[in-house]
Amino acid sequence: MDLVEVSGNAVPPVCRVMDFGKFLYERTKKDREARKAQTKIEVKEIRLRPKTNEHHRGFKTRDARRWLLDGMKVRVTIRFRGREIDYPELALEDLREIAQELVDIAVVEQPPMIEGRTMTMVLNASRPSKKKTAEEPQQEPVE
Repeated sequence: MDLVEVSGNAVPPVCRVMDFGKFLYERTKKDREARKAQTKIEVKEIRLRPKTNEHHRGFKTRDARRWLLDGMKVRVTIRFRGREIDYPELALEDLREIAQELVDIAVVEQPPMIEGRTMTMVLNASRPSKKKTAEEPQQEPVE
């Protein structure tokens, strides 16, 4: 048996007489369970060009809608080639239209930002995802 300091931050510090090996084992087991319970947020990306027409942008927007409903974040990237960089307002307008199409399920987490030859915007789901609500057990009414 060992004298183990359980909570050093408390006033006064809390100590117990216990097996130190067992204490370490239980603490690592709790840490492992906590890591397993964490959810990793996945960031999906759709890539466009300023000349992408509305029909093809519709396909990409539909994929983004599906990902947002699944609880993922979506990064919208517009890549400039050649002299397209001289007209960033065209790309900005495309990003605004995409955000407007997805306004019912998404919020703009990071507004459009130009970096080098790319302009990016990040969208996040504005309501709980389907996966989380499906995993929760349904409560029956109490009579």
